[in-house]
Amino acid sequence: MRSVRFDRLTVEITNGDIVEQNDCDAIVNAANAQLRTGGGVAGAIHSAGDPELEELTKPLAPIEPGEAVITEAPNMPFKYVIHCLGPVYGKDTPSDELLTNCYSNALKLADEHQVESIAFPSISTGAFGYPMKEAATVAFETIKKSAPNLRSVSYVRFVLWSPADYNLHWDVLKEM
Repeated sequence: MRSVRFDRLTVEITNGDIVEQNDCDAIVNAANAQLRTGGGVAGAIHSAGDPELEELTKPLAPIEPGEAVITEAPNMPFKYVIHCLGPVYGKDTPSDELLTNCYSNALKLADEHQVESIAFPSISTGAFGYPMKEAATVAFETIKKSAPNLRSVSYVRFVLWSPADYNLHWDVLKEM
């Protein structure tokens, strides 16, 4: 794990599984528009939280790219799951603005629910095709810009599946 600080906000990166972030108050789901199970992050989170999680998300769907909604986290060790729909790269435009909205809306919801620590995956970089380095830059710039306005959130963790993704995110983060 490696970390940096933006004002009073600690931003850390780690390798691992998003559903195993037992020391965080909330995790972020790289959701689909219908907020249902799927592949990747959404599949892992729904595997842990269903069938209760699916019942909680049904009335909130569908959501649009850049939007975020929050639910409790049934059958999981954290209090909340924040579901974000990232843009499909090259289809949902402007992709950078929509991805920025994902991160800023998730942080806003976390702050409104007095979340102190939150774990993010790399949103839109799997099946949605967003280039990893560009996505990391958008994510960290958004978090850095949001940091001075956050009242509750003091810790953000990026949970990256592969060592290559971890190294790329660290390179982007340390440049900031």
